[in-house]
Amino acid sequence: MAKEKQVQQLQVIEARVRKLLARYADAQQRLEQAQEEIKFLESLVEEKEQQIKNFQNQENIVKIVDTIAGNTANSTELKLKLNEYIREIDKCIAYLQD
Repeated sequence: MAKEKQVQQLQVIEARVRKLLARYADAQQRLEQAQEEIKFLESLVEEKEQQIKNFQNQENIVKIVDTIAGNTANSTELKLKLNEYIREIDKCIAYLQD
């Protein structure tokens, strides 16, 4: 009788261990998915921050151009030149970072 009870207890323990292992595997999978989502969201934030910087640079350029050039014709030409210079500077920075 005692042996049967011990066998039953071992079966109960074994079933609990199997459930815990299944829960552990599930938790590991959810953790990996969450980490992948975090990486994706971090890259998205970085991309958006870069876009904000670019917009701020554009806004600053427009302010500078409007201040320097008085009329619209000179303003457009100056904007194009500044944009060209900025692209060249960005290329140089990218080249130096490599």
